[in-house]
Amino acid sequence: MQTDMIESGNMKIEWARNHMPVLAKIREEFEKEQPLAGHIVGMALHVEAKTAVLVESLAAGGAEVAICGCNPLSSQDDVAMALDTRENISCFARYGCSDKEYYDAIDAVLDRNPDITIDDGGDLIFKLHTDRKDLIPSIIGSCEETTTGVHRLKSMERDGALKVPVVAVNDALTKYLFDNRYGTGQSSWDGIIRTTNLLVAGKNVVIAGYGWCGRGAAMRGDGLGANIIVTEVDAIRALEAKMDGYRVMPMIDAAVIGDIFVTTTGNIDILTKEHFEVMKDGAILANSGHFNVEINLEQLEEMALSVKTVRNNIKEYDLDGRRINVLADGRLVNLAAADGHPAEVMDMSFANQALCVKFIAKNKLKPGVHPVPEIIDIKIANLKLEALGISIDKIKPHQFNYMDAWETGT
Repeated sequence: MQTDMIESGNMKIEWARNHMPVLAKIREEFEKEQPLAGHIVGMALHVEAKTAVLVESLAAGGAEVAICGCNPLSSQDDVAMALDTRENISCFARYGCSDKEYYDAIDAVLDRNPDITIDDGGDLIFKLHTDRKDLIPSIIGSCEETTTGVHRLKSMERDGALKVPVVAVNDALTKYLFDNRYGTGQSSWDGIIRTTNLLVAGKNVVIAGYGWCGRGAAMRGDGLGANIIVTEVDAIRALEAKMDGYRVMPMIDAAVIGDIFVTTTGNIDILTKEHFEVMKDGAILANSGHFNVEINLEQLEEMALSVKTVRNNIKEYDLDGRRINVLADGRLVNLAAADGHPAEVMDMSFANQALCVKFIAKNKLKPGVHPVPEIIDIKIANLKLEALGISIDKIKPHQFNYMDAWETGT
């Protein structure tokens, strides 16, 4: 059984590796240069096939790597088992772990005494700054993968609580413009459709939040024939949603007419009792934010006469004849109920991670949140264009001089 699981994981990793050409180029560089020799990298990421390709690339660069999950329902056991067979790689991830097991796994990673860390959501950094403060002096830097984690880190920095340097990988252009928009858009709908096996066309789909993840979810829902409704608290983003052709209204109004709800805000209590009270029978609730806090499940459970699992990854809450269906326990629907972002998108995201780990290893950074160096963004964009067989124009010297001068007018 274990052999079969490892083989399954290896096949998934190979498939992802074959569709991640940018990371393949970086791995070739790492194998030659060994920029991470002598470094221990501790990671808390979604342990699935694309992540495994990143882990392999870091190990190829000379690092010893220890990894655990960053969400109890996003790890794939076959991939985790396959990773754990690799030289210089230890994996502590398991699907469906309890909260205690989840944090025990983070502790197991930190027990390896990493000097560089990679996080998705900030739980590893948070653990480091609370229960494992003794390790802080040995950390030369960290990387953060997602919007939620960057928000937490900037909050820590404002409060003077962040004691290590962290590169905000999420904020790289070659990350959020593609991963957050095209990745979240496609993978969220993949999770919703494969879980429900229901038609999207013609349904009222409510997208909570119109950041890059929300835009992607709205765009792909629109392409599937849904009637998109956007809820927002930001006036500029609400205007953008309107100009993009979507209906915009408060959530309390959208709750009455919505068939499918997708939360993408990263904030708490986006769907609460007041919304559950007016929802249609059969409403479907899915979350694409990092933590399972956007749908207030405690309030929903208190309101329910009964709760039952009606299909894998679907819980039905009976509110006296009205049924509300929650997908994947309110956790990341694209990972808890599907396979996460497409490999071609994660190719750029994880290329950023790999090059930022190298950047940390080669530079002495001060504690605080640091941007991804522009040179890394440009390198990844050029490598991706090359992999796609696309060439672009180059600016001519006189054009550069014209754009750089102020004297020339009408």
